[in-house]
Amino acid sequence: MALEEKKLDVTDRIIGKLEKGGIALYLEQEKIGVITLPESMEIDLENHYEAKAQKIYQNVSVPSESQPRYTDCDEGGWC
Repeated sequence: MALEEKKLDVTDRIIGKLEKGGIALYLEQEKIGVITLPESMEIDLENHYEAKAQKIYQNVSVPSESQPRYTDCDEGGWC
């Protein structure tokens, strides 16, 4: 039996991850390529997100002090 070459469209399964100087492309766990970016690139992100030093950060509000939590009687809490 002869094998026939075909092309499968995997575009919607590709994941991009920022790496030094570019975006690494992955299909599942396999690295399949790299998009090289110029050093003067600009990343336009939504509010609450920022890019710095090849990383993307999400700005969130967290309590400044640990909040007391309810403990069950079994954990030594008040019953």
